[in-house]
Amino acid sequence: MKFTGFTTDAILLRRTAYGDHDLIVTFLAPDRGKFTSIAKSARKSVKRFSGLLEPFTGLQVVCTAGRGKLFILKEAALRRSLGSIRSNVLKTAYAGYWVELVDGWLEEGQPQTALFHLLGWVLDALEKEASNGSRLSVLFQMRLMALSGFSPNLCRCACCRTPVDGMPGMTIGFDLAKGGVVCARCGADTLDRRMVLSKGTAKQLHWLKTMPFARAECLRFTARSLAESLQFLETFVPYHLGKQPRSLAFLKQIRPDASCKTRETNGQGETPTCPTI
Repeated sequence: MKFTGFTTDAILLRRTAYGDHDLIVTFLAPDRGKFTSIAKSARKSVKRFSGLLEPFTGLQVVCTAGRGKLFILKEAALRRSLGSIRSNVLKTAYAGYWVELVDGWLEEGQPQTALFHLLGWVLDALEKEASNGSRLSVLFQMRLMALSGFSPNLCRCACCRTPVDGMPGMTIGFDLAKGGVVCARCGADTLDRRMVLSKGTAKQLHWLKTMPFARAECLRFTARSLAESLQFLETFVPYHLGKQPRSLAFLKQIRPDASCKTRETNGQGETPTCPTI
């Protein structure tokens, strides 16, 4: 049967100028996973896709066959605009980090319904949230790791299998290569200090992997726990996905406190230029 096209809900992950007038646009859809299309004359016409092909936007798109794996974007209708994210530089930085993780991890054409709903949920929550998104970033990264199969082992030593509660002291080390916590006897004292967590933080992160969204959204972190969680995940996630996101460097640069100690901001004031998404 000849391919005639498809209609689907989608989240815009990335856009790139192509030629003088066109855009190459990458989407995430629940039924198709990641796919790429060309939006012809999108940069030339003030009417064609006007204001729709913006970063993180939720759309309903209509595509037809193009060359190879590249589809042709024929129509787009707005589902969620997320304007308050794009008007706040720190929220934009968090959202940019999340979509770059998704774009970098996924191969095209593999359905990812759970990931589509996860990304849509955190973007909607970020749109409504008064704070800058650090708490949501912890939740998103833990859920992404669970979906990717690289979820960190935070329950017992990766070497001797000693449960976390049976380890002495209030902090535990983490071995990136082993993907899990390690007790002091198995070498935690030689680990990078970014990979040291309090036991309470490790338990919170473990709960986030399976906690329903409604409960996870209400979860609160202490300043120390949030700082530890961000530092840990922003080291662990790029390591296991095999790529250091450009957006993460920008996020760390503009975050109000370089040590991630949770001071929230409205994103206003002079900041570096945000990288193109």
